[in-house]
Amino acid sequence: MKTVILAGGLGTRLSEVTDIIPKPMVKIGKYPIIYHVMNTFNKYGYKDFYVALGYKSEIIKNYFLNYKYETADFEINYKSNEINLINKPKIDWKISLIDTGLETMTGGRLKRLKGYFDKNEDFFLTYGDSLANVNLKKLLSFHKQHKKLVTISAVHPGARFGELKLSNYKVKSFKEKPQTQEGWINGGYMVINSKFLKYIKNDKSILEKNPLEIAAKNGELMAYKHEGFWHCMDTKRDKDNLEKIFRKKNSSL
Repeated sequence: MKTVILAGGLGTRLSEVTDIIPKPMVKIGKYPIIYHVMNTFNKYGYKDFYVALGYKSEIIKNYFLNYKYETADFEINYKSNEINLINKPKIDWKISLIDTGLETMTGGRLKRLKGYFDKNEDFFLTYGDSLANVNLKKLLSFHKQHKKLVTISAVHPGARFGELKLSNYKVKSFKEKPQTQEGWINGGYMVINSKFLKYIKNDKSILEKNPLEIAAKNGELMAYKHEGFWHCMDTKRDKDNLEKIFRKKNSSL
């Protein structure tokens, strides 16, 4: 099953880093965040990726073109002009890197991939800058059961400010920007049927506006409720928090 990753935005809210590299290439631990996103799908056996590129697309392309040399030990024989890998990369993914335009919006990027799908094909769609431990098998099963065009993973948003619990004037607990347990937002990690692409007009279409709004109005949008881990990387603070989580787990996210 195909997985589409939207990875072409400017990432302006993380400009401290994205002036140099695209946001999906910002590293969390040893690997860029897009690698962690892809590895989430890999763990469930989904290895066929279509990455919709835009801003600084050449950096993402070069990373995957040179991945085997960046992550493996190798020897160079200058006499015979040969490069021999001593240990091979661990991944066995198929990755299609597709330039979808510098100024194309999220919906437009997806629309540009129309030719890669059959007329009635389900595929995963997510963003190249957010991580979650969504059970993708259960997500897909839920989508197939209700037979609608789109299933989104609904997650609880992170609070923007610290949370205080008070008893009169006494602070009983303090949590710095916890994830709230009230309200839901689109956390990405979607399953979409290719017939949904008819809702997307052109490059200027923002996926999260008219296309999904129309799908909801037509009763074609469902939500899979995810109560587990979810974290987006919009700001430097988000990146630092993900780094802390990574170090705590001491393993790939």
